[in-house]
Amino acid sequence: MATKSMIRNVNQHVGETVTIGSWINNKRSSGKIQFLQLRDGSGYIQGVVVKSEVSEQVWNDAKSLTQESSVYVTGVIREEPRSQSGYEMTVTGLEIIHLTENYPITPKEHGVDFLMDHRHLWLRAPKQRAIMVIRGEIIRAVQEFFDQNDFTLVDPPILTPTSAEGTTNLFHTKYFEEDAYLTQSGQLYMEAAAMALGKVYSFGPTFRAEKSKTRRHLIEFWMIEPEMAFTDHEESLQVQEQFISHVVQSVVKNCKTELEAVGRDISKLENIKAPFPRITYDDAITFLQGEGFDIPWGEDFGAPHETAIAEKYDKPVFITHYPAGIKAFYMKPDPNRPDVVLCADMIAPEGYGEIIGGSQRIDDPVLLEQRFKEHELSMETYQWYMDLRTYGTVPHSGFGLGLERTVAWICGLDHVRETIPFPRTLYRLYP
Repeated sequence: MATKSMIRNVNQHVGETVTIGSWINNKRSSGKIQFLQLRDGSGYIQGVVVKSEVSEQVWNDAKSLTQESSVYVTGVIREEPRSQSGYEMTVTGLEIIHLTENYPITPKEHGVDFLMDHRHLWLRAPKQRAIMVIRGEIIRAVQEFFDQNDFTLVDPPILTPTSAEGTTNLFHTKYFEEDAYLTQSGQLYMEAAAMALGKVYSFGPTFRAEKSKTRRHLIEFWMIEPEMAFTDHEESLQVQEQFISHVVQSVVKNCKTELEAVGRDISKLENIKAPFPRITYDDAITFLQGEGFDIPWGEDFGAPHETAIAEKYDKPVFITHYPAGIKAFYMKPDPNRPDVVLCADMIAPEGYGEIIGGSQRIDDPVLLEQRFKEHELSMETYQWYMDLRTYGTVPHSGFGLGLERTVAWICGLDHVRETIPFPRTLYRLYP
């Protein structure tokens, strides 16, 4: 009986007979030879069926195979330098599990709406599979970085009684007799966890009920949110650039085949290594005005502004020290200039916008209470958050990374909808 193998492991079975459970990605024939393009989720390999070397049953079964039919294919693995994987299978046996009829996604061009309606099948396409593999590697590298740097993974709640940033873009639900909301950030809870564990990070889904349909926005997305006690703004920036460098270089090292499959210029990613350039909000405003943008001091940046700034750099760039009036209530003012806060947005190159937002948090209980009043936030609702400053307050900082925007940037994708298995956008809740 042949050994079962996955395609990614065939290099361990050269010269051996193995069986691979797979789907037919494509098929072509040349007279008395059939070429089966096999995929099993772990990779691709070509199975060669030679009429004179197999039974009539195997030959006819191979002829009957259609796109996405499922099969057990048995054969001998051999090296093949012309193959993308470097290996090929000489087929000796074939067992049909299921013959697929009228598979809806064919090699022809399909519209985006059609593909999104069939997202459950579109995921099987080589490019979509490559994106998911890269996403998985990014997640692995994220966890590796924080594990290696003594962070503890903590899971904040998804159902919350209020907003993290005082906004109204929340999904409302009922928690028995109380109002509740789907989380838009775990940050406040992570601050509490940092006071217990020192350095923590969360990794989970977040929700924004913004009626936005740009190529950068999803309704449901995943956030990585580290929080660090006894850490100031400058130290946090250093962690951020080391973190992004580690993630990008891990993908470059472990996903070259997949990056090539999505058409990514790998040389641009190889350059992503700390340190990263920095520009203050003040200097960014001056630069943008010099480029012809009509943007006054005190206004937040939109996508065109971020893109214009990013085009000046071949690495991510930090924009630091934004005006306090356009940032969240919990951000610490610059002691030397209270009208700006100790914060930074990390803008990815090539027009992919903000991938990280972070700041040093207010640790002064008097100032935090003042912020509650300025933002008209309920002290009763936030009393537990105030307790963090009342009982052993310390300087602390944190940041949030949007996973899907990061995947889009690393893969070089035009739209964020391809970065998550089943995207939730303004007009899409199916499949």
